[in-house]
Amino acid sequence: MILVDEPRWPSRGRLWSHLVSDVSYAELHAFAEMLGAPRRAFDRDHYDIPDVRFPMALWLGATLVRSRELSARLRAAGLRRPKHLSRGS
Repeated sequence: MILVDEPRWPSRGRLWSHLVSDVSYAELHAFAEMLGAPRRAFDRDHYDIPDVRFPMALWLGATLVRSRELSARLRAAGLRRPKHLSRGS
């Protein structure tokens, strides 16, 4: 399932959401491509999407969840990649 949190993370003059899959990275990348999110927006285990893409993510079928639930679902699926484990890999 594709999950998204509300755009509330400020950076570069706008607000951003996190887009994840609790199924696979393949599902996530396919959804992000449909959304028009560039691959460079992928950060270890999620896509950062700007607030202007948020309504389209919902329209395409992403499920809106709180940020804590998003992280918990990633961990439960074994798809969480924390920064401290990603260094050098």
